[in-house]
Amino acid sequence: MQIPLFLKIILITLIPTLELRASIPYGILRGMPWFSTFMIAVIANIALGLMIYLFIEELVLLLYKIKIFKKFWHAYVERTRRKIHKFTARYGALAVAVFIAIPLPGSGVYSGSLAAYLIGLKFKRFALACSIGVLIAGVIVLTATVSGVAIFKAF
Repeated sequence: MQIPLFLKIILITLIPTLELRASIPYGILRGMPWFSTFMIAVIANIALGLMIYLFIEELVLLLYKIKIFKKFWHAYVERTRRKIHKFTARYGALAVAVFIAIPLPGSGVYSGSLAAYLIGLKFKRFALACSIGVLIAGVIVLTATVSGVAIFKAF
């Protein structure tokens, strides 16, 4: 059974560190129209961020029973706090949106959701910051991908 392309895009979007940084180029390079690829990846990424934020405490409590997770979790939390604390203390939700928007490893909705949770950002403010950040990241990745494809086709 062949997995449909739209489902592959969603699954890639759900992978930590890849998210839409990988799913948008994948979809476009596999022949899906850029707008469809963009919409699928962005909606999946926003939904992922909101779900992580809503269930992070329950998930952590459940996984805390695994010894290696506890060690990994503390390191991940500290790294995320160091990266975003100076910005969130001053700019709050805007800093979270920018943090999510930067399409680099270590940023994105996984870290952004955690950062918002750690600073106590209310869900509505996080939902707005997450949506704005994902849209900006999606536009950056889409622009780079479409430009890169166009350049290679020119040669």
